[in-house]
Amino acid sequence: MSRPPVPPARAATRPRTAATGRGTPPAAPAPRAAGALVERWRDVVDRGRARAGGLLRRSPSGPGRPGRAGGATDGAPRWVSGLLAGAQAALLSFLVVVVPTMAAYVATSADPANAEIGWPRSVAVGAVLWLLGHGASVDAGGGSVTLVPLGMTVLAVFTAAASARRTARPTRSAWLAGIGGYLAMVGVVALGVGPAGPLGAGPGAVVRLVVGAGLVAAVGLGSGMIAARALREATRPAWSRLPAIARVGGTAGAIAASSLLAVAALVTAAWVLMGRAATGDVVAALGLDVFGGAVLAVGQLALLPNLVGWSVAWLAGPGFAVGAGTVWSPGHVVGGPLPALPLLGALPPEGAEGGAARWAPLLVVLCGALAGWWLHRTLRTSRVWEAPLAALLAGVTAGTLAAVATALSGGSAGPGRLAVVGGSVALVGLAVAGLVLAGAFLVAVPGDPVVRGGVRRASRSAWAAIRGTTSHG
Repeated sequence: MSRPPVPPARAATRPRTAATGRGTPPAAPAPRAAGALVERWRDVVDRGRARAGGLLRRSPSGPGRPGRAGGATDGAPRWVSGLLAGAQAALLSFLVVVVPTMAAYVATSADPANAEIGWPRSVAVGAVLWLLGHGASVDAGGGSVTLVPLGMTVLAVFTAAASARRTARPTRSAWLAGIGGYLAMVGVVALGVGPAGPLGAGPGAVVRLVVGAGLVAAVGLGSGMIAARALREATRPAWSRLPAIARVGGTAGAIAASSLLAVAALVTAAWVLMGRAATGDVVAALGLDVFGGAVLAVGQLALLPNLVGWSVAWLAGPGFAVGAGTVWSPGHVVGGPLPALPLLGALPPEGAEGGAARWAPLLVVLCGALAGWWLHRTLRTSRVWEAPLAALLAGVTAGTLAAVATALSGGSAGPGRLAVVGGSVALVGLAVAGLVLAGAFLVAVPGDPVVRGGVRRASRSAWAAIRGTTSHG
């Protein structure tokens, strides 16, 4: 007995309604369909604007997606949103630094011992620290302070990115106006501090402040406006001109430098944990009140990234100094009188050198090996010399980035011995370049099939030449 024919697939898969069970689906309401059409049209327009703008992030709009700028900037030129974002970013990071000192002043204002401390002094302390985070230098006790508290720099970049992402419209005019608004706020703070800030340290200090604040604003506001994918596409004409081996080698060097920075952060955390007893002794010896404790806490948090930069110099081998005549390295520790900063109690004490610490530079070699593994997985070679060249470029890139980190984390912290703080830029850069090159070479070059083939051919030719010479002899 034959089976009945199977109904057509369209009829079998047709959805049925819950009420009638029939195969005709309910028609969508006209308003909902029109709204979906309008939303799709907005998405198409936004994609076109993003492609035309090159490196600007698409501004979200529509139901459930609030726009970047609204309210006060609706109907205004686009640069106005950038100006407001820049001023807002500077004010926000400034308040994050100053508010704790003001709160400490209010809490201790009734203490007779603090009768001579007014609120302008608490604001000035936070303002000077905030300006130092933007690259300013100030005079202190007959010496110059050029050490940049990188924690303040990170805070300023973060607030600028957050402000731009929320407020600024993604246009070049808004970005430039935002930089101008940020610099204007920095100038107001510098004028308010007066001779206690960079204005009292000479024209060079003012130039450092303008350049540093401009870089902070440009990077922070730009990262809030620019999409990473759009930035890559916009800069493609520049980096695509480089040979592929240069791009791959540079990326491998950046991977090695990033992994080295992560290892340095772990080393710093270990130092802080092992030195907590010495840190507690320094805090107890200072006998700080609430105001002094708040200022000290802000200062220590601001200098914590600098300690990570010093750890990079320690891992590389040359080490770092906190005062002239001192050195902290894996194989040699020479201490000396240090500023009464509890964070410095985390530094390795004398006698901690040697032993397992001598092998610390091998961690840099492992970072290079990680970059070499990435090269081995990514690089497609056709000549024997390409893999060694890529490893060399990775080492040069990592060494350059380590030198930049060392330069940013060091400087002068005052007069006399404190004029030397941090690691040697040249020595650290060369050491990291050599160690990363060694690790990348050991992993990437022997594993390259073209190199192995070339070695086999050279070995056969050499063996044939030796046999030929022996037979003739």
